[in-house]
Amino acid sequence: MSINIPLLIVIIYIIMLYAISWYSTKLSKGGAIGFLLANRGLPAIIIAVMIAGLAIGGASTVGVSESSYTKGLSAGMYNAAWAAGAIVVGIVAAKRLRNMNLSTIPELFGKFYTPSARYLGVIGQLVIMLTILALQYVAGGAVLTALLPEYFNFTSGMSVTAVVFVGICLIGGYWAAGLSNFINVIVIYLGLVIGCVSVVSSAGGLGALSAALPEAHWFSFVEGIGFPVVAGWFVVMITQTFGVQAAVQTSFAAKDSKSARNGFIIGGLIILPVGFIAALIGMGAAVKYPGLERAALALPTIMMDQNPVVSGLTLAGLWAADVSTAVGLLLGCATMIMQDVIAPLRRGRKTWDNKKEMFMSRVMVLIVAAVTFLMALQVRSILGTIMIGLSLTTAYTMILLASLFFPQWCRRSSAIWCLIVGLGVILIWQFVPSLRFGPQVIYIAWPAVLITFFLVAVLDKNKSPIPENWARDRIEESTDLR
Repeated sequence: MSINIPLLIVIIYIIMLYAISWYSTKLSKGGAIGFLLANRGLPAIIIAVMIAGLAIGGASTVGVSESSYTKGLSAGMYNAAWAAGAIVVGIVAAKRLRNMNLSTIPELFGKFYTPSARYLGVIGQLVIMLTILALQYVAGGAVLTALLPEYFNFTSGMSVTAVVFVGICLIGGYWAAGLSNFINVIVIYLGLVIGCVSVVSSAGGLGALSAALPEAHWFSFVEGIGFPVVAGWFVVMITQTFGVQAAVQTSFAAKDSKSARNGFIIGGLIILPVGFIAALIGMGAAVKYPGLERAALALPTIMMDQNPVVSGLTLAGLWAADVSTAVGLLLGCATMIMQDVIAPLRRGRKTWDNKKEMFMSRVMVLIVAAVTFLMALQVRSILGTIMIGLSLTTAYTMILLASLFFPQWCRRSSAIWCLIVGLGVILIWQFVPSLRFGPQVIYIAWPAVLITFFLVAVLDKNKSPIPENWARDRIEESTDLR
């Protein structure tokens, strides 16, 4: 009986992830704060792989190859933009974010702005992260369908992807996510680099690959996608790294401010090359398989033509990318629900013990997983969907940066008005196409939110009670999750 090498590689990989998750249960003590924030004890290297794992997901691999199938190497600038976001946050704000000693971004809104801003903030964050999380099912389904077509169709591939990353989160929480991402990043790089070398070599080298592609834009860093869209990616990704709960939560979970800063910078450097590697594989698929019915299958399809060990390692790496992103997003959603919905509703009631907090945290993980799986069945374009979702982060980033660096301009109503305007711009863009201008909604969202913030600063005299030493010196720690 012949051995299915790709299947064997995937099984070994899953066993490794679950073994790490079981080990991490020894570290995830202390109720919800241990399960959802790793007891605020993550070192810089785990912060780095959490950020890299969050970035290098289905959009950064399968999605980039989907785009490079027609647009060329410039699709890899999506990851370069993500890397820029992580490095900028590391240099500018990571230390201050850790010194906040908060658990969520909406918690900041409730503490220094208004309760309504907190609840609207939760809704917006959930829309953002649920959208991105749903894309991981899509990419995971595409990978397993191409990797093992005799065992999986698209829906069953999505189901198995969900079982793996949900299981990791349920077993070990945030420590499991961090430790599993250490393995995931290694698997991602190993698989993608080996796969890229194999694809380019089989095409006869970069020169032969270039000659087989009919237009000059294929090897340009900008032309295929276009400068306005690439520039928009950088604006969106830098914005979202400041404003998405799943990214900011890694700094909240760091053991100290230095670890937070170094982790973001190292994570950005890890992210940078991945998009261009995936783009080259997608370009190879454009040469070998022109006219694919579903471009999202470009990367997985061409890998199945390679040596079984190469294809197995590469597609395991792609699947690892989906898992690594999903675990951070899933736990970020659960953290917000526990911290910003359940905790305020339970104020004044009997405090839950650690076992009850852990149980409820796991219930939230399961609920979020079920909702996002249903959403995944409706997804069509990976990068197109994700950019709309990430543009919602504009208002969060505006308020977060203003709270960190310009608290004198912050007013009690700043957060709620910025959130309303930011959400309104996205809804108009999505449902009233006749009012669109520019290549991406982010070009409208930022001016609208900036104008709103400064108008509120002038018209509202009720200042936000942000202390002068906010995020510079350590202040009293949030206790809602305890």
